[in-house]
Amino acid sequence: MTDRRSDEVDVVVIGGGAAGLSGALTLARARRSVLVIDAGAPRNAPAAGVHGLLALDGIPPADLLARGRREVRGYGGRIVHDEVRTAVREEDGFAVGLAGGGVRARRLLVTTGLVDTLPEVPGLRERWGRDVLHCPYCHGWEVRDRAVGVLATGPQSVHQALLFRQWTGDVVLFAHRTEPPAGEDAERLAALGVPVVTGEVAAVESAGDRLTGVRLADSTVVARDALAVATRMEARAGFLAGLGLRAVPHPAGFGEHLVTDPTGRTEAPGVWAAGNVTDLSAQVGPAAAAATFAAAQINHDLVLADADRAVAARRAAARA
Repeated sequence: MTDRRSDEVDVVVIGGGAAGLSGALTLARARRSVLVIDAGAPRNAPAAGVHGLLALDGIPPADLLARGRREVRGYGGRIVHDEVRTAVREEDGFAVGLAGGGVRARRLLVTTGLVDTLPEVPGLRERWGRDVLHCPYCHGWEVRDRAVGVLATGPQSVHQALLFRQWTGDVVLFAHRTEPPAGEDAERLAALGVPVVTGEVAAVESAGDRLTGVRLADSTVVARDALAVATRMEARAGFLAGLGLRAVPHPAGFGEHLVTDPTGRTEAPGVWAAGNVTDLSAQVGPAAAAATFAAAQINHDLVLADADRAVAARRAAARA
C-alpha cells in the first residue's frame, strides 16, 4: 500500500531502557518495523533493584531490561547495541548516524534518559545508587529507620530532607557550600528534629563496602548509613542538534530537559520523546507509561500518513 524504501524502518527508538523498550513493544505489537538503538548505559544500573513498579518491585535493573528485550524481539522488534551520533531530516524521514553505521526511519522516539551530575565530593560517586541516593520513593524503604544524611546542593535539598524524614527519624542536613536554611524552612526542620550541620563536606567515608559517615573540612565525622543528594540532571540529547532540538533549563531548576507536548511530540515534526530525557523526575513506571503513550501517537501519525499515501496513489492511478 505504501511506497517505502527497503532499508527504512517505521520507527527508530533511540535508547534501550525501560521507556525505550516499552515504546518499542507497543510499536512492534502494532506491526510496525521498529529498531531500538541501545547504548547500554542505563541510569539505574548501580541500583540493586527497581522499586515502586507494580508486580516487579525489587527486580534488578538488568533483569528488567533483559525481560523487556525478549518481549520486544518476540513481536519482531530489533535491538542493536550502538550509539547514536547524529540525526538529520532526509526527504520525508530521518537519517540516523550511528557509531557503527546508520539507519533510516520514518519517525523517531527519543528515550535516551539523563545523566546525573554529582557534587565534587570524594567518595560520593563510588557509592552512587547504593547508599548515596536521590529519590525517597525509589530507596526510602531500604533506608528506613537508619541514619540518613542529606547533602545540600540548593534550595530543593530542604524538601529532600523533609521527605526522607517520612522514612526515618534520624535525618541530618549538611549545608555544605549552601546557605543554612532560614525562615519557614528552618522552622520546619527544627520542628521535625532535623539538625543542620554547617561547614563544607570534605568526603564521604566508607568501610566494608558500606557508607559509614560524612567527614567535614574540620575533620569532624558525622556517622551516617546513607546520604541523599539532589543531582543536576541533564538530558542526553546532544545528537539532536541537527534537527534543531536542544535540551533547555527545566523550569523547576533540576537541570536540562527536552521539551515536549503532553503526547511526547517535540518541536521537530516526526520526533517524539519520553522518559527521563523530558521528565527528569519520572520513575521507571511513569517513564515506561509515557513512552507507551507516545508510541501510540506515533502509530496514529503513521496510520494517517499511510492512508494519505494510499489516497494519492489511487488518484494517480485514476488519472493514468
